[in-house]
Amino acid sequence: MLKEEQNRLLKGLISHLDANTNVDAGGIVKTPADTYTCEERFDLEWKTFFKDYPQIVGMSGDLAEPNSFVTIEDFGSSIIAARDPQGKFRAYANVCSHRGAEIEQEKKGVKSKFSCPFHGWTFNNEGDLVGYPKSDQFGKIDKDCYGLTELPSLEKYGFLWVHPNSSGEINLDELLGDKLNEEFAAWDFDKLVLSHEDEYQTDMNWKLAIDTFGETYHFSVLHKDSLFQAFHGNCQMFDSFKRNGRLILCKRDIDAMREMPEEDWKICTGTLPVYYLFPNIIFMPTPEGAFLVKEYPLEDSPHKSVSKISFYFYPEALAAAKKMGVSPETGQNPLEELYTAFGNVIRDEDYVAAASSHKGLNSGNLEFLTFGRNEPALHHYHNTYREALGLQKLPLIKS
Repeated sequence: MLKEEQNRLLKGLISHLDANTNVDAGGIVKTPADTYTCEERFDLEWKTFFKDYPQIVGMSGDLAEPNSFVTIEDFGSSIIAARDPQGKFRAYANVCSHRGAEIEQEKKGVKSKFSCPFHGWTFNNEGDLVGYPKSDQFGKIDKDCYGLTELPSLEKYGFLWVHPNSSGEINLDELLGDKLNEEFAAWDFDKLVLSHEDEYQTDMNWKLAIDTFGETYHFSVLHKDSLFQAFHGNCQMFDSFKRNGRLILCKRDIDAMREMPEEDWKICTGTLPVYYLFPNIIFMPTPEGAFLVKEYPLEDSPHKSVSKISFYFYPEALAAAKKMGVSPETGQNPLEELYTAFGNVIRDEDYVAAASSHKGLNSGNLEFLTFGRNEPALHHYHNTYREALGLQKLPLIKS
């Protein structure tokens, strides 16, 4: 993040702390309960947001070397994301051009070729059909016409984008806008190394998971014995970038940082930036690395979802953790303790509360959820969600 922007955000938080104020959306909004429970709405979401929209599928660190690959099963059809021998990021439909079987079964690995388990047709990681058994008996074909179906893909700022639709387009100027493009260019996300992955499956709508990251109003209650010990609750900064948003959470470390010269201020010392990247990504840079949260529906249902969490660290943080070794109290190194702490808060506190909300919404006894003046990130998220589906904007109630 650019230094001038860091200091603006830090000064804004300090001003809120001193005045006992918070960001103000100017009113409240009410989002209908069927936002989370309607089956017809869910079908529209699935097509609009997951089948036909560019997706962040991971970070550069997920494909750490040439010929590395991962398979992705989150969009109704299987995808191979891979680096070719020159290190270029590519994506393909995981579909054999012979009889349509899935070519690659492994979740990840290092391979220069993918061989179909049905008849042994073999493709390289540049998408070319390089061989098929008993070609003299099968018959002559033009191998150039039988390559893998390549999907639009892009690697930029350390993120990996794939469009699940082969005729789709990935336009970062349209997706992020000038300001967020400039901001991401100022970070070093391309240096991040994948360290750990986890999944949290929950009986709730996928958007309720995103809602939990959209405000700090709940910190002093839900997280009173966890996050609230390290963060000032109900104090934040918020900015929007097209359909995306950036919430700046206020760490208690800001109290000591404010006594330092401004040139020594660092955004990740005094805050936790939380980027919401439309339609389903939460991304949180930390001093040591970053957490990537991908939210997906499960079982073709508005009532089940999964959060796929990836933990990344800079090489120097990994080296420092290795040097520190294992804590005698926890039996973990410092980075492993972060995985545990993240799950203890997000999985065991936030998502338990969100699942309870979903149960209440599904009961039919609540017509809408209310987002307060101090929750502008949720105003923005739900209005951009509605705009993308062609729905009317939620009215701002100034009371």
